[in-house]
Amino acid sequence: MRLAIVSDAWSPQVNGVVRTLSTVRRELERRGHVVDVIAPHQFRTVPCPTYPEIRLAVLPGRAMGRRLDALAPDAIHVATEGPLGIAARAHCRRRGLAFTTSFHTRFPDYVAARIGIPRGWLYAWLRRFHGASAGVMVATDSLMRELADRGFGNLRRWSRGVDTTLFRPGPKALYAAPRPIFLNVGRIAVEKNIEAFLALDLPGTKVVVGDGPQRALLQRRRPDAIFLGTKEGDDLARHFAAADVFVFPSRTDTFGLVMLEALAAGVPVAAFPVPGPLDVVDGHPVGVLDADLGKAARAALAIPGERCRAYAEGFSWERCTDQFLVNLVPVR
Repeated sequence: MRLAIVSDAWSPQVNGVVRTLSTVRRELERRGHVVDVIAPHQFRTVPCPTYPEIRLAVLPGRAMGRRLDALAPDAIHVATEGPLGIAARAHCRRRGLAFTTSFHTRFPDYVAARIGIPRGWLYAWLRRFHGASAGVMVATDSLMRELADRGFGNLRRWSRGVDTTLFRPGPKALYAAPRPIFLNVGRIAVEKNIEAFLALDLPGTKVVVGDGPQRALLQRRRPDAIFLGTKEGDDLARHFAAADVFVFPSRTDTFGLVMLEALAAGVPVAAFPVPGPLDVVDGHPVGVLDADLGKAARAALAIPGERCRAYAEGFSWERCTDQFLVNLVPVR
C-alpha cells in the first residue's frame, strides 16, 4: 500500500505527535508499505505565533494538490488541523477522495489558555473539520466519549505504544542533586501546566527536560529546579531511568506518551485524575492520581519500578500500527 500522511507537526519538532507518526511510519515501512509524509519543511513557512520553533506552511493549497496528485496514494491520513491539514482536506473534498484524520491535541483548550477565544467556537470548527473524514482516530476511550458528547462522529480507537528497548530501567546516579528526583519531560508551555509541578512542596529535586515558550520565565521563577533543555534518544532514556517519580501535571493532553516512556524506564507516575492519566494509569498499581498532585508524587515513591516496567511492556508499537492500518480507508 502507498500511504500519504499529511502533518503540520514533524521533525525537527519534538513532541508526542511527531514521535507517534514517525514510529508508526517506520513500522509500516518495515512491513513493506510505502509511506510519504507531507510536512512543513516542503513548503514556505513562517513561525507559529507564541511557538517560534513550530513552522507553519504559508498558502500550501495548490502545492498540496500537486503533491497528492503526483503521489497517487492508496490511502490518505490527515494527522493535524493546521494549514497543511486544511489544504489536504480541501483537495480531497474537491477530488472526491476519502481520507482519515486523527485528533491528537486539544487546541481549543490551548488557544483559550493563551488568547481567550471561547472553547465552544473552536470545538465547532474542529467538529466541522473532522466531519468530512471517513474516520477520526482517537487515542483513548475517555477522549472518544468526550468528543462524541461534543458531536463528533466516525470515531475510531488508535492507541499508542512505547519503545521498551530504548526506554528501560538504568542507573540512578545521573543527577548530582538531592534525591528523590521528581521528573517532568515535555514542552514547556502554559497548557502543559508545568508551573503546578514546580510549585509543589516536595523533598529532593525537581528536574524538567524539554523546551518551550515558558522555559525562560519558569527558570527565573523557580531557580531551585533543574532545567536541562531538550533531550533525545539514549540521552532522554537515561534521564527517565534516573528519576524516582515522573510527575505529569497536564490537564489537557489527549494521551501523554511520556507517561508510558517513564513506566518503561521503571519510574512510577503521579498525575491529576483527568483524561490521559486516567486512561494510562487508573486502575493499575503503577502510579498515583490525585487532585492533590504533591500527595500523588509523594505516594508514588513507594511503587516498585519492576511493576511499572512490566505494565509498560504490554504497550507495543506493533499493536498501535495494526490499529492504524485497520482504521485507514481507500481513497476511492
